[in-house]
Amino acid sequence: MVLLESEQFLTELTRLFQKCRLSGSVFITLKKYDGRTKPIPRKGSVEGFEPADNKCLLRATDGKKKISTVVSSKEVNKFQMAYSNLLHVVHSSGNRLASRCC
Repeated sequence: MVLLESEQFLTELTRLFQKCRLSGSVFITLKKYDGRTKPIPRKGSVEGFEPADNKCLLRATDGKKKISTVVSSKEVNKFQMAYSNLLHVVHSSGNRLASRCC
């Protein structure tokens, strides 16, 4: 999985949508991310780990290519506006889902 910056993620997500425009699906998931890269051990406690700020991990895949990004709480508004604009453009540009809607 490729970890990208926010703008690069949106660019690659646009390419995924264009590639899967006529056939295929793009799956997008998001979850809270605390910055850990290793799993929590079952026994014992994690000492000295304090997340700096709230972050969100976004992943997208078309089944073949996987991309991801981490968005911090400071840049979430900027990212959300760009992400919603991207979804609006993709949805209204003749995507196959647009013909099913309404």
